[in-house]
Amino acid sequence: MDSPSRSSVIVVGAGISGQYRRRYNFSSPQPPPSRISAAKVLAENGIKDLVILEASDRIGGRIRKEKFGGVSVELGAGWIVGVGGKESNPVWELANEFGLRTYFADYSNVRYNIYDRRSRNTVIFRIAARVGCSGKIFPRGIAADSYKKAVESAIQKFWNEEDVGGGDNGSNSKTDPPSTPLELAIDFILHDFEMAEAVPLCTFRDLGKSEFSVADERGFDYLLYKMAEDFLFTSEVHGPSRSGGATLPVGLSVSYHCSVLKETHLSTVFLPVVLRAYVQVVREILHWGSGVRVITEDGCVYEANYVIVSVSIGVLQSDLVAFKPLLPGWKLEAIQKCEIMVYTKIFLKFPYRFWPTGPGKEFFIYAHDRRGYYTFWQQMENTYPGSNILSVTLTNGESNRVEAQADGDTLREAMEVLRDMFGPNIPDAIDILVPRWWNNRFQRGSYSNHPIISNTQLVHDIKAPVGRIFFTGEHTSDRFSGYVHGAYLAGEH
Repeated sequence: MDSPSRSSVIVVGAGISGQYRRRYNFSSPQPPPSRISAAKVLAENGIKDLVILEASDRIGGRIRKEKFGGVSVELGAGWIVGVGGKESNPVWELANEFGLRTYFADYSNVRYNIYDRRSRNTVIFRIAARVGCSGKIFPRGIAADSYKKAVESAIQKFWNEEDVGGGDNGSNSKTDPPSTPLELAIDFILHDFEMAEAVPLCTFRDLGKSEFSVADERGFDYLLYKMAEDFLFTSEVHGPSRSGGATLPVGLSVSYHCSVLKETHLSTVFLPVVLRAYVQVVREILHWGSGVRVITEDGCVYEANYVIVSVSIGVLQSDLVAFKPLLPGWKLEAIQKCEIMVYTKIFLKFPYRFWPTGPGKEFFIYAHDRRGYYTFWQQMENTYPGSNILSVTLTNGESNRVEAQADGDTLREAMEVLRDMFGPNIPDAIDILVPRWWNNRFQRGSYSNHPIISNTQLVHDIKAPVGRIFFTGEHTSDRFSGYVHGAYLAGEH
């Protein structure tokens, strides 16, 4: 094997992370920005030679679209969360700058579109009949009261947990865990879908409470390609490099007008900066006092002065990438303590629409006695009119269960739920798309889930550098972890 050429910096991962307007100094204790944004930051800071190693054949990470039912659906991030507050959301700024089509996601009526799977002979439906409520939807008053109690319970839990060491804050209030199908459904809305917690977090407090769904055929990742277009352009295409590795399609023109380049080396430059991007699976990172060496799955070797690791926290917890010598104990402990959220959006295509549409009808809920069982549904008419597509969100245990079974079994379960809500005569779905974020070894989950009362030392340790290894990504954000804007702003604080 030829001796590897040495670069200034190697970036592992090509998603969206880092504030590209921020100047960075490698002597700083804070993590540097990375991924696509990193190229511009590093260039502005005098880095002349940069290598990006990305395991998949695209940029974007957990921002990923796929063609389904004749339209582009967002398998991962699909919302811009936190708009209209005292601080500006940088992702919202990018969306406006590049003309990304979005629409306001109105969750205000979700609690009034909750379907009960139980028989009409129950008390709840006798009440519904008396008040003139049609169908199997819980009466508004009952749903609103249950929702109000759930929010109050979550806030009480928040204040109890805020006490140092879990001590007594003067309140001995105890709340019973949700148990009925309605309570379980509302608990899922509050904690798994609508927001991480039912109390204001930094995103909602500082950036704003409004959310916008991405509804652009070009996809959410269009923003990344436009960011790259600002400072990357294709100079020429060569044969395979000495280090090996297929080309990563970084330039916008390459990505949108050529097929993915599997057999060639794409040399991409930013004025005096030499940027090389390869489709490579990183398996080892060796580090010592004067540099780093990165070894890929096919045996290619890359050396640099520094490495920026922007893989997900799930990948860091897995055995995909080995660090030699091992990371220190405090670092490993912090990584392993960070919880991973698995968030699965399943898409179903139908021959025609049979569900309600119109104002306040975009989202509907299925109340089951098993928490999270095909609970949160969205009809995609606002996103793509006439598409006849429904989406249902699963999380964590249900996500893992569905990922492990055949798509046909998932389709059967979903149809049983829909027929429970809309009757036996609805048509069968003609196609289904089931993402598998947990079983994807390059992702191992959807996003980090720090506790609402987070240990500040834990967050600090997760993002702290180790020698010449720097870490970044949404999991390193102490204000906005779990969000796209958190990934974008990683390293700012």
